[in-house]
Amino acid sequence: MSELSHFDASGASRMVDVGAKPVSHRLARASGVVRMSADTLKLIQDKQAAKGDVQEVARLAGIMAAKRTSELIPLCHILPLDSVTIDFRFADDTSLEIVATVQIEAKTGVEMEALTAVSVAALTVYDMCKAVDRGMTIGPIQLEEKQGGRSGHWRRDGV
Repeated sequence: MSELSHFDASGASRMVDVGAKPVSHRLARASGVVRMSADTLKLIQDKQAAKGDVQEVARLAGIMAAKRTSELIPLCHILPLDSVTIDFRFADDTSLEIVATVQIEAKTGVEMEALTAVSVAALTVYDMCKAVDRGMTIGPIQLEEKQGGRSGHWRRDGV
């Protein structure tokens, strides 16, 4: 098992020093699922939710969250992201899948930004629909793929 990079030899928390690392193209893709009643999903599909277009509001929330990840996750670097996309797919009649893709030219990866984007987009879907469906569930939220850096390309099995 590899060493946890956010702790020094004495166990104190630290931000990883990326100063000597080379800049490379980095990409991370994360996904999450919001499960709900078929009636709630139909409201989202038909853009009939009382609070407005759920997908577009969730997309903006996810993008904004990716840009602010370093304010939420204590040891993340502040990164000037090159792009963030949030896509939605109606996986079945009760599931909304959310996929965030984040890209940057940098010395460190953007996995946390992609995971944060999906998480906040999913929470936004919940917030916008909770008046009609408090039984919604969120998850799993997971990294699907990352590219760049010393560890190279990683992809979840089956993706």
